[in-house]
Amino acid sequence: MAEIIVIGGGLAGSEAAWRASKMGVKVTLFEMKPKKFSPAHKTEGLAELVCSNSLRSDAEENASGLLKREMALLDSIVIAAAEKTRVPAGSALAVDRVRFSEFITEKLSSDPNIEIINEEITKLDFSVPTVVATGPLTSEGLTDEIMTLTGDDGLFFYDAISPIIHTESINMDLGFRGSRYGKGGDDYINLPMDKDTYYSFIREIKRADEVTPHSFEDKKIFEGCLPIEVMVRRGDDTLSFGPMKPVGLEDPKTGKRAFAVVQLRQENFEGTLYNIVGFQTRLKQKEQDRVFRMIPGLENAEFARYGSVHRNTFIQSPRLLFPTLELKRRPGLFISGQLVGVEGYVESAMMGILAGINASLVALNEGPKVPPRNTAMGSLVTYITDKKSKEFQPMNINFGLFPSPPPGVRKKDRRRFMVNSAMKEMEIWAKKTSLNNYLTPPK
Repeated sequence: MAEIIVIGGGLAGSEAAWRASKMGVKVTLFEMKPKKFSPAHKTEGLAELVCSNSLRSDAEENASGLLKREMALLDSIVIAAAEKTRVPAGSALAVDRVRFSEFITEKLSSDPNIEIINEEITKLDFSVPTVVATGPLTSEGLTDEIMTLTGDDGLFFYDAISPIIHTESINMDLGFRGSRYGKGGDDYINLPMDKDTYYSFIREIKRADEVTPHSFEDKKIFEGCLPIEVMVRRGDDTLSFGPMKPVGLEDPKTGKRAFAVVQLRQENFEGTLYNIVGFQTRLKQKEQDRVFRMIPGLENAEFARYGSVHRNTFIQSPRLLFPTLELKRRPGLFISGQLVGVEGYVESAMMGILAGINASLVALNEGPKVPPRNTAMGSLVTYITDKKSKEFQPMNINFGLFPSPPPGVRKKDRRRFMVNSAMKEMEIWAKKTSLNNYLTPPK
Protein backbone atom coordinates (compact mmCIF):
# COMPACT_ATOMS: atom_id res chain seq x y z
CA MET A 1 0.00 0.00 0.00
CA ALA A 2 1.32 3.46 -0.93
CA GLU A 3 2.33 5.58 2.06
CA ILE A 4 2.95 9.22 2.96
CA ILE A 5 4.01 11.13 6.07
CA VAL A 6 2.17 14.24 7.31
CA ILE A 7 3.80 16.44 9.95
CA GLY A 8 1.43 18.68 11.87
CA GLY A 9 -2.18 18.13 12.89
CA GLY A 10 -3.59 21.58 12.26
CA LEU A 11 -6.04 22.44 9.49
CA ALA A 12 -3.59 21.83 6.62
CA GLY A 13 -2.18 18.63 8.08
CA SER A 14 -5.66 17.28 8.80
CA GLU A 15 -6.75 18.03 5.22
CA ALA A 16 -3.61 16.40 3.77
CA ALA A 17 -4.10 13.24 5.83
CA TRP A 18 -7.82 13.04 5.06
CA ARG A 19 -7.30 13.51 1.34
CA ALA A 20 -4.52 10.94 1.15
CA SER A 21 -6.63 8.37 2.98
CA LYS A 22 -9.49 8.91 0.54
CA MET A 23 -7.05 8.23 -2.32
CA GLY A 24 -6.24 4.85 -0.79
CA VAL A 25 -2.90 5.91 0.68
CA LYS A 26 -1.67 4.99 4.17
CA VAL A 27 -0.88 8.04 6.29
CA THR A 28 1.34 8.45 9.32
CA LEU A 29 0.33 11.76 10.91
CA PHE A 30 2.79 13.23 13.42
CA GLU A 31 1.41 15.77 15.91
CA MET A 32 3.57 16.89 18.83
CA LYS A 33 0.61 17.70 21.11
CA PRO A 34 -0.02 16.82 23.91
CA LYS A 35 3.64 16.06 24.62
CA LYS A 36 4.61 19.55 23.52
CA PHE A 37 2.58 22.69 22.87
CA SER A 38 3.37 25.81 20.86
CA PRO A 39 2.90 29.14 22.71
CA ALA A 40 -0.54 29.58 21.11
CA HIS A 41 -2.05 26.09 21.38
CA LYS A 42 -3.97 25.03 24.48
CA THR A 43 -5.99 21.88 23.69
CA GLU A 44 -4.97 18.34 22.77
CA GLY A 45 -7.23 17.94 19.73
CA LEU A 46 -6.40 18.18 16.05
CA ALA A 47 -7.34 21.25 13.96
CA GLU A 48 -7.34 23.61 16.95
CA LEU A 49 -8.48 27.13 16.02
CA VAL A 50 -6.14 29.36 18.00
CA CYS A 51 -7.48 32.80 17.03
CA SER A 52 -10.95 33.60 15.71
CA ASN A 53 -13.69 31.00 15.38
CA SER A 54 -14.68 32.52 12.02
CA LEU A 55 -13.74 31.08 8.64
CA ARG A 56 -14.84 34.40 7.07
CA SER A 57 -17.52 35.01 4.46
CA ASP A 58 -19.65 32.20 3.11
CA ALA A 59 -21.25 34.36 0.40
CA GLU A 60 -21.13 32.84 -3.08
CA GLU A 61 -19.70 35.91 -4.83
CA ASN A 62 -16.99 36.46 -2.22
CA ALA A 63 -13.52 35.04 -2.93
CA SER A 64 -13.48 33.33 0.46
CA GLY A 65 -16.91 31.84 -0.24
CA LEU A 66 -15.69 30.56 -3.61
CA LEU A 67 -12.66 28.96 -1.97
CA LYS A 68 -14.96 27.10 0.43
CA ARG A 69 -17.10 25.84 -2.45
CA GLU A 70 -13.99 24.54 -4.21
CA MET A 71 -12.88 22.84 -1.00
CA ALA A 72 -16.28 21.17 -0.66
CA LEU A 73 -15.86 19.78 -4.20
CA LEU A 74 -12.56 18.27 -3.03
CA ASP A 75 -14.21 16.57 -0.03
CA SER A 76 -12.68 18.95 2.53
CA ILE A 77 -12.87 17.69 6.10
CA VAL A 78 -12.56 21.28 7.35
CA ILE A 79 -15.66 22.38 5.46
CA ALA A 80 -17.53 19.26 6.57
CA ALA A 81 -16.62 19.98 10.20
CA ALA A 82 -17.55 23.65 9.86
CA GLU A 83 -20.98 22.83 8.46
CA LYS A 84 -21.61 20.38 11.31
CA THR A 85 -20.51 22.79 14.03
CA ARG A 86 -21.44 26.21 12.66
CA VAL A 87 -22.90 28.92 14.89
CA PRO A 88 -24.94 32.01 13.86
CA ALA A 89 -22.68 34.68 12.34
CA GLY A 90 -24.60 36.33 9.50
CA SER A 91 -22.88 35.74 6.16
CA ALA A 92 -19.74 34.43 7.85
CA LEU A 93 -19.01 30.76 8.49
CA ALA A 94 -18.27 30.63 12.22
CA VAL A 95 -17.97 27.47 14.30
CA ASP A 96 -18.01 26.10 17.81
CA ARG A 97 -14.26 25.66 17.96
CA VAL A 98 -14.34 22.83 20.55
CA ARG A 99 -16.85 20.75 18.60
CA PHE A 100 -15.04 21.59 15.35
CA SER A 101 -11.78 20.15 16.67
CA GLU A 102 -13.57 17.13 18.17
CA PHE A 103 -15.25 16.35 14.83
CA ILE A 104 -11.96 16.32 12.90
CA THR A 105 -10.07 14.47 15.64
CA GLU A 106 -12.70 11.72 15.74
CA LYS A 107 -12.79 11.35 11.93
CA LEU A 108 -9.02 11.07 11.57
CA SER A 109 -8.53 8.90 14.67
CA SER A 110 -11.08 6.35 13.46
CA ASP A 111 -9.84 6.24 9.86
CA PRO A 112 -8.16 2.85 9.23
CA ASN A 113 -5.71 4.41 6.74
CA ILE A 114 -4.44 7.01 9.23
CA GLU A 115 -2.09 6.38 12.16
CA ILE A 116 -1.61 9.34 14.52
CA ILE A 117 1.68 9.48 16.42
CA ASN A 118 2.09 12.14 19.13
CA GLU A 119 5.72 13.00 18.68
CA GLU A 120 7.75 16.06 17.69
CA ILE A 121 9.60 15.75 14.39
CA THR A 122 12.86 17.66 13.95
CA LYS A 123 14.37 15.90 10.92
CA LEU A 124 12.91 15.59 7.43
CA ASP A 125 14.68 12.44 6.33
CA PHE A 126 11.75 10.14 5.53
CA SER A 127 11.96 7.79 2.56
CA VAL A 128 8.33 8.30 1.50
CA PRO A 129 6.57 11.48 0.25
CA THR A 130 6.19 13.89 3.14
CA VAL A 131 3.92 16.88 3.81
CA VAL A 132 5.10 19.54 6.27
CA ALA A 133 2.11 21.38 7.73
CA THR A 134 3.39 22.74 11.04
CA GLY A 135 2.09 26.27 10.65
CA PRO A 136 3.32 29.71 11.71
CA LEU A 137 4.54 28.50 15.11
CA THR A 138 6.70 25.61 13.90
CA SER A 139 8.85 24.21 16.70
CA GLU A 140 12.44 25.35 17.02
CA GLY A 141 13.94 21.98 16.07
CA LEU A 142 11.94 21.64 12.86
CA THR A 143 12.50 25.31 12.03
CA ASP A 144 16.24 24.68 12.10
CA GLU A 145 15.78 21.73 9.75
CA ILE A 146 13.68 23.82 7.33
CA MET A 147 16.32 26.55 7.40
CA THR A 148 18.94 23.97 6.48
CA LEU A 149 16.84 22.89 3.49
CA THR A 150 15.86 26.37 2.32
CA GLY A 151 18.89 28.44 3.29
CA ASP A 152 18.95 31.12 5.98
CA ASP A 153 17.28 33.63 3.66
CA GLY A 154 14.46 31.25 2.75
CA LEU A 155 12.55 31.48 6.02
CA PHE A 156 10.82 34.44 7.66
CA PHE A 157 9.64 34.73 11.23
CA TYR A 158 7.58 37.93 11.21
CA ASP A 159 5.23 39.64 8.81
CA ALA A 160 5.44 43.40 8.48
CA ILE A 161 2.67 43.87 5.96
CA SER A 162 1.27 46.98 4.30
CA PRO A 163 -2.38 47.07 3.19
CA ILE A 164 -3.23 46.06 -0.38
CA ILE A 165 -5.89 47.90 -2.37
CA HIS A 166 -7.93 46.79 -5.38
CA THR A 167 -6.71 48.97 -8.26
CA GLU A 168 -10.18 49.74 -9.56
CA SER A 169 -11.08 51.39 -6.23
CA ILE A 170 -8.26 53.99 -6.48
CA ASN A 171 -9.38 57.47 -7.59
CA MET A 172 -6.73 58.34 -10.14
CA ASP A 173 -8.20 61.82 -10.61
CA LEU A 174 -6.37 62.69 -7.37
CA GLY A 175 -3.18 60.74 -8.07
CA PHE A 176 -0.35 60.69 -10.56
CA ARG A 177 2.26 58.20 -11.70
CA GLY A 178 5.97 58.56 -11.14
CA SER A 179 8.96 57.63 -9.00
CA ARG A 180 11.11 59.72 -6.68
CA TYR A 181 13.72 61.61 -8.73
CA GLY A 182 12.34 59.91 -11.85
CA LYS A 183 13.99 56.63 -10.91
CA GLY A 184 11.77 53.76 -11.97
CA GLY A 185 9.64 55.63 -14.48
CA ASP A 186 5.93 55.61 -13.68
CA ASP A 187 5.99 52.47 -11.56
CA TYR A 188 4.28 54.10 -8.56
CA ILE A 189 0.90 55.72 -8.07
CA ASN A 190 1.39 58.84 -5.94
CA LEU A 191 -1.38 60.32 -3.80
CA PRO A 192 -0.42 63.86 -2.68
CA MET A 193 -1.46 65.50 0.60
CA ASP A 194 -1.43 69.14 1.57
CA LYS A 195 -0.24 70.24 5.00
CA ASP A 196 -3.65 70.35 6.71
CA THR A 197 -4.67 66.94 5.35
CA TYR A 198 -1.36 65.42 6.44
CA TYR A 199 -1.62 66.59 10.06
CA SER A 200 -5.29 65.55 10.26
CA PHE A 201 -4.19 62.13 9.04
CA ILE A 202 -1.47 61.98 11.72
CA ARG A 203 -3.97 62.91 14.44
CA GLU A 204 -6.29 60.06 13.41
CA ILE A 205 -3.45 57.53 13.40
CA LYS A 206 -2.70 58.56 17.00
CA ARG A 207 -6.35 58.10 17.97
CA ALA A 208 -6.82 54.72 16.27
CA ASP A 209 -7.09 51.45 18.20
CA GLU A 210 -4.32 48.89 17.79
CA VAL A 211 -4.28 45.10 17.91
CA THR A 212 -2.69 43.83 21.12
CA PRO A 213 0.36 41.62 20.37
CA HIS A 214 0.37 38.05 21.63
CA SER A 215 2.50 37.44 24.71
CA PHE A 216 4.98 35.35 22.70
CA GLU A 217 5.64 38.10 20.14
CA ASP A 218 8.81 40.08 20.80
CA LYS A 219 8.16 43.76 20.02
CA LYS A 220 11.88 44.39 19.59
CA ILE A 221 11.87 42.41 16.35
CA PHE A 222 10.02 45.20 14.57
CA GLU A 223 12.61 47.99 14.99
CA GLY A 224 13.87 47.50 11.44
CA CYS A 225 10.38 47.74 9.91
CA LEU A 226 8.32 49.88 12.23
CA PRO A 227 4.51 50.11 12.16
CA ILE A 228 3.38 53.57 11.05
CA GLU A 229 1.70 54.23 14.42
CA VAL A 230 5.07 53.70 16.16
CA MET A 231 6.74 56.11 13.74
CA VAL A 232 4.03 58.70 14.40
CA ARG A 233 4.62 58.49 18.15
CA ARG A 234 8.21 59.51 17.49
CA GLY A 235 7.07 62.81 16.01
CA ASP A 236 4.33 64.27 13.81
CA ASP A 237 6.74 64.79 10.93
CA THR A 238 8.27 61.31 10.97
CA LEU A 239 6.13 59.94 8.14
CA SER A 240 6.77 62.99 5.95
CA PHE A 241 10.49 62.26 6.22
CA GLY A 242 9.94 58.51 5.82
CA PRO A 243 7.46 56.56 3.65
CA MET A 244 5.53 59.76 2.79
CA LYS A 245 8.62 61.77 1.79
CA PRO A 246 7.62 63.98 -1.19
CA VAL A 247 11.10 64.84 -2.50
CA GLY A 248 11.68 64.23 -6.16
CA LEU A 249 7.94 64.04 -6.87
CA GLU A 250 6.11 66.86 -8.62
CA ASP A 251 2.41 66.62 -9.35
CA PRO A 252 2.05 67.14 -13.12
CA LYS A 253 -1.41 68.59 -12.52
CA THR A 254 0.00 71.48 -10.45
CA GLY A 255 3.69 71.47 -11.29
CA LYS A 256 4.38 71.63 -7.55
CA ARG A 257 5.63 69.29 -4.86
CA ALA A 258 3.03 68.27 -2.28
CA PHE A 259 3.61 68.48 1.47
CA ALA A 260 3.53 64.66 1.69
CA VAL A 261 2.89 61.78 -0.71
CA VAL A 262 1.51 58.29 -0.19
CA GLN A 263 2.96 55.86 -2.73
CA LEU A 264 1.23 52.77 -4.06
CA ARG A 265 3.25 49.99 -5.68
CA GLN A 266 1.93 47.33 -8.05
CA GLU A 267 1.48 44.05 -6.21
CA ASN A 268 0.76 41.51 -8.94
CA PHE A 269 1.57 40.94 -12.60
CA GLU A 270 -1.96 41.75 -13.77
CA GLY A 271 -1.88 45.13 -12.01
CA THR A 272 -5.18 44.53 -10.25
CA LEU A 273 -3.66 45.12 -6.79
CA TYR A 274 -1.49 47.87 -5.29
CA ASN A 275 0.08 48.03 -1.82
CA ILE A 276 0.50 51.16 0.29
CA VAL A 277 4.27 51.45 0.50
CA GLY A 278 5.73 51.51 4.02
CA PHE A 279 2.36 51.33 5.79
CA GLN A 280 2.86 48.19 7.87
CA THR A 281 0.61 48.59 10.87
CA ARG A 282 -0.98 47.04 13.96
CA LEU A 283 -4.14 49.14 13.63
CA LYS A 284 -7.38 47.17 13.87
CA GLN A 285 -9.01 46.48 10.54
CA LYS A 286 -11.96 48.80 11.13
CA GLU A 287 -9.49 51.56 11.99
CA GLN A 288 -7.54 50.92 8.81
CA ASP A 289 -10.81 51.29 6.89
CA ARG A 290 -11.46 54.61 8.60
CA VAL A 291 -7.98 56.16 8.68
CA PHE A 292 -6.54 55.06 5.34
CA ARG A 293 -9.63 56.26 3.50
CA MET A 294 -8.59 59.76 4.59
CA ILE A 295 -5.79 59.51 2.01
CA PRO A 296 -6.82 61.52 -1.08
CA GLY A 297 -7.67 59.00 -3.78
CA LEU A 298 -8.50 56.19 -1.35
CA GLU A 299 -11.88 57.51 -0.19
CA ASN A 300 -13.58 54.40 -1.59
CA ALA A 301 -10.68 52.00 -1.20
CA GLU A 302 -11.47 48.28 -1.25
CA PHE A 303 -8.93 46.33 0.78
CA ALA A 304 -7.69 43.02 -0.58
CA ARG A 305 -5.49 42.63 2.51
CA TYR A 306 -5.13 44.71 5.64
CA GLY A 307 -1.80 45.72 7.11
CA SER A 308 -0.35 43.77 10.00
CA VAL A 309 2.75 43.05 12.04
CA HIS A 310 2.78 39.63 13.68
CA ARG A 311 4.72 36.45 14.09
CA ASN A 312 4.30 34.13 11.13
CA THR A 313 6.91 31.64 9.99
CA PHE A 314 6.76 31.19 6.22
CA ILE A 315 9.11 30.24 3.42
CA GLN A 316 10.15 32.21 0.34
CA SER A 317 7.79 30.15 -1.82
CA PRO A 318 8.37 31.91 -5.18
CA ARG A 319 12.00 30.82 -5.05
CA LEU A 320 11.61 27.48 -3.28
CA LEU A 321 8.40 25.77 -4.41
CA PHE A 322 6.99 24.28 -7.58
CA PRO A 323 3.27 25.06 -8.18
CA THR A 324 2.62 21.52 -6.93
CA LEU A 325 3.92 22.66 -3.48
CA GLU A 326 6.90 20.33 -3.84
CA LEU A 327 10.19 21.75 -2.57
CA LYS A 328 12.57 22.27 -5.50
CA ARG A 329 15.57 21.23 -3.45
CA ARG A 330 14.00 18.04 -2.08
CA PRO A 331 11.85 15.91 -4.39
CA GLY A 332 9.02 14.24 -2.50
CA LEU A 333 8.88 16.92 0.23
CA PHE A 334 5.75 19.07 0.12
CA ILE A 335 5.15 22.25 2.15
CA SER A 336 1.61 23.29 2.99
CA GLY A 337 -0.57 25.51 5.16
CA GLN A 338 0.62 28.92 6.32
CA LEU A 339 4.24 27.90 5.83
CA VAL A 340 3.84 28.49 2.07
CA GLY A 341 2.78 32.12 2.52
CA VAL A 342 -1.00 32.11 2.65
CA GLU A 343 -3.06 33.82 5.34
CA GLY A 344 -6.27 32.52 6.87
CA TYR A 345 -7.83 29.27 8.00
CA VAL A 346 -9.42 28.22 4.71
CA GLU A 347 -6.40 29.24 2.63
CA SER A 348 -4.13 27.13 4.84
CA ALA A 349 -6.54 24.19 4.70
CA MET A 350 -6.77 24.40 0.91
CA MET A 351 -2.98 24.21 0.65
CA GLY A 352 -3.19 21.08 2.81
CA ILE A 353 -5.61 19.53 0.33
CA LEU A 354 -3.27 20.24 -2.60
CA ALA A 355 -0.21 18.93 -0.75
CA GLY A 356 -2.13 15.80 0.27
CA ILE A 357 -3.23 15.17 -3.32
CA ASN A 358 0.24 15.61 -4.78
CA ALA A 359 2.13 13.70 -2.09
CA SER A 360 -0.33 10.84 -2.65
CA LEU A 361 0.09 10.99 -6.42
CA VAL A 362 3.85 10.70 -6.02
CA ALA A 363 3.38 7.77 -3.63
CA LEU A 364 1.14 6.15 -6.24
CA ASN A 365 3.81 6.69 -8.93
CA GLU A 366 1.66 9.31 -10.65
CA GLY A 367 2.72 12.83 -11.58
CA PRO A 368 1.69 15.69 -9.24
CA LYS A 369 -0.92 18.10 -10.58
CA VAL A 370 -1.24 21.90 -10.73
CA PRO A 371 -4.75 23.30 -10.17
CA PRO A 372 -6.40 25.38 -12.92
CA ARG A 373 -5.20 29.00 -12.97
CA ASN A 374 -8.65 30.61 -12.82
CA THR A 375 -9.79 28.75 -9.69
CA ALA A 376 -9.35 30.09 -6.16
CA MET A 377 -6.85 27.29 -5.41
CA GLY A 378 -4.99 27.97 -8.65
CA SER A 379 -4.89 31.72 -8.04
CA LEU A 380 -3.40 31.23 -4.58
CA VAL A 381 -0.80 28.80 -5.92
CA THR A 382 0.09 31.20 -8.74
CA TYR A 383 0.58 34.02 -6.25
CA ILE A 384 2.83 32.10 -3.85
CA THR A 385 4.98 30.60 -6.61
CA ASP A 386 5.25 33.67 -8.86
CA LYS A 387 8.94 33.97 -9.74
CA LYS A 388 8.46 37.65 -10.57
CA SER A 389 7.52 38.43 -6.96
CA LYS A 390 10.12 40.86 -5.57
CA GLU A 391 8.81 41.35 -2.03
CA PHE A 392 6.81 38.25 -1.24
CA GLN A 393 4.36 38.51 1.64
CA PRO A 394 1.54 36.19 2.76
CA MET A 395 -1.92 36.78 1.28
CA ASN A 396 -5.57 35.88 1.81
CA ILE A 397 -7.65 34.79 -1.16
CA ASN A 398 -9.16 37.73 -3.06
CA PHE A 399 -10.39 38.38 -6.58
CA GLY A 400 -7.35 40.54 -7.32
CA LEU A 401 -5.33 37.30 -7.58
CA PHE A 402 -7.54 35.90 -10.36
CA PRO A 403 -7.00 36.39 -14.10
CA SER A 404 -8.98 39.35 -15.40
CA PRO A 405 -12.24 38.46 -17.19
CA PRO A 406 -12.43 39.05 -20.96
CA PRO A 407 -12.95 42.71 -21.99
CA GLY A 408 -16.58 42.08 -22.92
CA VAL A 409 -17.60 41.23 -19.34
CA ARG A 410 -19.21 44.24 -17.65
CA LYS A 411 -17.69 45.46 -14.39
CA LYS A 412 -20.76 44.53 -12.35
CA ASP A 413 -20.68 40.99 -13.76
CA ARG A 414 -16.96 40.30 -13.26
CA ARG A 415 -17.14 38.48 -9.95
CA ARG A 416 -20.04 36.29 -11.03
CA PHE A 417 -18.10 35.44 -14.20
CA MET A 418 -14.99 34.53 -12.17
CA VAL A 419 -17.02 32.40 -9.75
CA ASN A 420 -18.78 30.49 -12.54
CA SER A 421 -15.54 29.93 -14.46
CA ALA A 422 -13.73 28.76 -11.33
CA MET A 423 -16.44 26.29 -10.34
CA LYS A 424 -16.59 24.76 -13.83
CA GLU A 425 -12.82 24.27 -13.88
CA MET A 426 -12.68 22.93 -10.33
CA GLU A 427 -15.46 20.41 -10.99
CA ILE A 428 -13.37 18.98 -13.84
CA TRP A 429 -10.15 19.02 -11.83
CA ALA A 430 -11.81 17.46 -8.78
CA LYS A 431 -12.91 14.51 -10.90
CA LYS A 432 -9.37 14.07 -12.21
CA THR A 433 -8.04 13.86 -8.65
CA SER A 434 -10.97 11.94 -7.15
CA LEU A 435 -10.36 8.87 -5.03
CA ASN A 436 -12.08 6.68 -7.63
CA ASN A 437 -9.11 7.18 -9.94
CA TYR A 438 -6.56 5.92 -7.43
CA LEU A 439 -8.22 3.63 -4.90
CA THR A 440 -6.72 0.16 -5.11
CA PRO A 441 -9.45 -2.50 -5.18
CA PRO A 442 -9.30 -4.81 -2.12
CA LYS A 443 -7.49 -8.09 -2.69
